Amino acid sequence: MLVIPAIDIKNGRCVRLKQGRMSEETLYSEVPEEEALRWYHEGAERIHIVDLDGAIKGRPVNESVIQRIVRSVPIPIELGGGIRDMEIIDAYLDLGVRFVILGTVAYKDPGFVHQACGKYPGRIILGIDASQGHVAVEGWTEKTDVSPLEMIKSFGDVDISAVIYTDIERDGMRTGPNIEATKNLSMNIKIPVIASGGVSEMADIKRLMAIEKYGVMGVITGRAIYEGTLILSEAIKLSKSR
Repeated sequence: MLVIPAIDIKNGRCVRLKQGRMSEETLYSEVPEEEALRWYHEGAERIHIVDLDGAIKGRPVNESVIQRIVRSVPIPIELGGGIRDMEIIDAYLDLGVRFVILGTVAYKDPGFVHQACGKYPGRIILGIDASQGHVAVEGWTEKTDVSPLEMIKSFGDVDISAVIYTDIERDGMRTGPNIEATKNLSMNIKIPVIASGGVSEMADIKRLMAIEKYGVMGVITGRAIYEGTLILSEAIKLSKSR
């Protein structure tokens, strides 16, 4: 199971939010590429990046920072936030980003996901952000009536690399991941799942490893590794122990 460090970018800086609220940020670094290099040296095999400003504005905002991160580490980068058309996908993949994450656009324009997966099979990740069992979009500011499972199953015939399932209520709160919801989702789809939201300690990694057999391929962690309640290198070592 991959343990994937997160770098959330707002105004060019590395921050973490609480439950996706842009007004509740904690600043961790003025130089995000230094954090990427730090996580790489601790053993990270992939880095998760979100352009927070892009997610809200619906277009890329922090491209120059993302470019510096891509150039700073030799491991795959998965990127989300403001990716709404093929031109943006082309530009980011040409830049060296390995995977692009489609969230809001997947809800609003499902046909675009089919088009993107057709052009870039295996390089598109579906980002599912959930609040109380329903998908949220537009940087988590807009809630829908669609369940995560309903949305994912509508893309059952396309070559999606993975699904990132984020429990918004737990994101940035260090309250532990939603194991039950993650397990239920993984058991009902054929696409690998990356868990996100709430990871705070090694016990959370162990709990996710216990459901790896259902299709959980990875976990994203942010606040916990920045504040030291989870040591990334130790979490990675544990995740590879079996």
